[in-house]
Parts: sequence; C-alpha cells; structure tokens
Amino acid sequence: MNIHAMDYRGLDLNLIVAFDALMEERHVTRAARRIGLTQPAMSAALARLRKATGDELFVRGPKGLAPTSRAQDLAAPLKGALRTVGEALALRDDFRPAEASVVFTLALSEHPAHVLLPPLAEALAAAAPGVDLRIRGFTDRNEAVRLLDEGLADVAVGVPPGTEARILARPLFRERFVSVARAGSPAAECLGDAAAFAAARHVLVSPEGDGFGAVDEALSERGLRRRLGVVLPQMYAAPALVARTDLVATLMEGVVTGSGMAPLLTVRPCPVELAPVEFHLLWHRRSDRHPAQAWLRDLLVSSAPSG
Repeated sequence: MNIHAMDYRGLDLNLIVAFDALMEERHVTRAARRIGLTQPAMSAALARLRKATGDELFVRGPKGLAPTSRAQDLAAPLKGALRTVGEALALRDDFRPAEASVVFTLALSEHPAHVLLPPLAEALAAAAPGVDLRIRGFTDRNEAVRLLDEGLADVAVGVPPGTEARILARPLFRERFVSVARAGSPAAECLGDAAAFAAARHVLVSPEGDGFGAVDEALSERGLRRRLGVVLPQMYAAPALVARTDLVATLMEGVVTGSGMAPLLTVRPCPVELAPVEFHLLWHRRSDRHPAQAWLRDLLVSSAPSG
C-alpha cells in the first residue's frame, strides 16, 4: 500500500488511542470504558478507522474482536507513536543536571557577564559538566527582548522589565554608583563637593555614545554642568583610564572592584544622589515552565552577588 496516497484527514490522535484500546481489550464496550468513551462513540471511532485505513481491522470471533493482519501490522508503530506523543507533551520535572547534555544561550551586557560568568561556569562544572554556554551581547533592553522573542537567547540579564506581558523577570542584583579619581591627584580632592566635582574633567561611559547621563541630569538640577573629557562605550576601560590621568568618573561600584584598579583610585560616594542600577533576569513566558530552563534561572540567581 502506498502510505502517501492514504487519506489521513479523518485520522486524529483520539482515533489512534481508540485503536490501541481495541487492540488491548478486543471488545468495543471494554475499550470504550478504558478510554472514557461511550460504546456508540467507540463504534463510530472504529468506523472512521476502517475508512481511513481501508481495512476492516477487527472482525468478530468466538473470543471477541480479532485483529486483522493489517491491524497487527499497525499495532506496534501506533503504540510507539502514542508513547512518543505522550513523552513530548508531558511536562517533565526530573531534569538531571549531572546527566544533561545541552547548550544554553545567555544574553549579557558587559557588567553582568563579568559578574555572573565566573561563578556560573564554576557551578556548571561541578553540577552539570555536560552543559555548555553561548553568550550573546546586547546594548539596550529592546535588543534583549528581541533575542528572547526570536528564541536566540534562553535568558537575558538587563534593567528592570517593561510592560511586555510575554517577558517575565526576577530581580538579580543591584549596583550603586561611586565616583573615582586617581589616588593622590588634585582631582581626588573634588569628589566630596558637587560644584568642584562638576568643574573636573569627566569620563562618561555610554554604550550608545550619548553625551548626557544620569550624573548630568542630577547636576543640572543644581544648576551645574560638567565637562566631558572622554566618552567611551566600554565601562571596564574607565577605571584604568582614570588611574593614569586627572580625569574623574562615576561608575558602578562593581565595575571599580572588578577592574582591579581600586588600589590606585580614590573611591567616594557620588556627590550627587543617583539611584542604584537594578539588574533583572529576563526570560520569555513560553519557557517559564521548562524544567531545564527553570534550573538554569535558579543557578543564575544563586551565582549573583548578594547584598
């Protein structure tokens, strides 16, 4: 028989379930009871199966229904198909990290990558040696959302969530701002006074290349304006730049610490009030209940700095 010529339009999954029950019970009423159908509904299902396959499938015998040769040929592959569908549809909660062989893709900007990847890689080596990572960079939140929407990233770490109901979020860590200058330099003397701070030459970190940031906004509320000596997109370059010049910078405290330049710098609270940066773990609603994805998110949370 040419299976490609068969008409499968009337053969839905419920008919395969009915066929499997009939093979097990060899009796219409018992098969119907087995899968929660009425006897007429099971009889109708058998009629549809006969039409779809072009075979009688079951004939009456002294011990109930007897499967035809065609039915016997179909029994094993259709039972296997039901098993495959059942496994695919089942939400498994037995993800075993130690046995897993999977690749996760994380969308991370520069600072979260610096903070999270070392402890995350260490935790993966211990708990899930078969798990690998792929990292994608991004510069703004809209790009992170696009990566999640298109399935190009499993999770992203970024600023607080927006209004998209499909993007879920969980707080991860926060960073406060500090102002820095080269230790012992004249610029270090200005960090405690807003006016003197504004008069210094500043480094501004701006991935988008903008020449106006949160510090400028806070200074403008006091009628002050700063001079930007250097605008650059790489935040981890800023501490080293400040350590060898008379420039000042306002950076996330974790960037100063992580750069290794802190011993060469004077570090002070910013002389103008700035809200801390909140980093959130973001993921798409479609992966919310996936066991492997949930495990990855928990591991990221445990890898984040506390406090």
